[in-house]
Amino acid sequence: MKIKFICLLIFIAGNCFSQTIPPPEVQIKTALLAASEDAKDKAMVYGYSPNGDFIVLRKGENEMVCLADDPGTPGLNVSCYHKSLDPFMARGRELKKAGKKFQEIFDIREQEVKSGKLMMPKQPTTLFVYTADKENYNAATGEVKDGYLRSVIYIPYATAESTGLPTKPIAPGIPWIMDPGTHRAHVMINPPKK
Repeated sequence: MKIKFICLLIFIAGNCFSQTIPPPEVQIKTALLAASEDAKDKAMVYGYSPNGDFIVLRKGENEMVCLADDPGTPGLNVSCYHKSLDPFMARGRELKKAGKKFQEIFDIREQEVKSGKLMMPKQPTTLFVYTADKENYNAATGEVKDGYLRSVIYIPYATAESTGLPTKPIAPGIPWIMDPGTHRAHVMINPPKK
């Protein structure tokens, strides 16, 4: 009871359970770290309002959609993907917000894709993910050091047999296929870390 009371007093002072949402310009700056140079200027960017709502921070004019870092998670994790993946990604966010766990989200989307309720792109589509450990990321300024960029190419229902790719990583930088034979089949490309 005493601990709860102390926490309540700290909360009233504005320091308990609060998370700092970076300004929109910082969220956009860091989200675009996952975009290629030729896509940055016109990519759409989703991020967070001052009260933590997931919103559009910048409308896009090209094929890329970028996601700002989740301020409630330590470190930096931003991504950019082809806009044809947006329904798939949005459905995942919706299910996660509803409290569904990874496997439930996977199973629901698999069923919805098979039934035609959720559409996946017919062509291979890209996702780029840029990450950094919390000690290498300043959320107030958007400065990052020792960040890591990996690439993913979604090819729904692709298999090792249809692509010739291994189903496990065999060496840094060598592509491999994850979740083969499912709606979420994708080629992973993880460059060697510096």
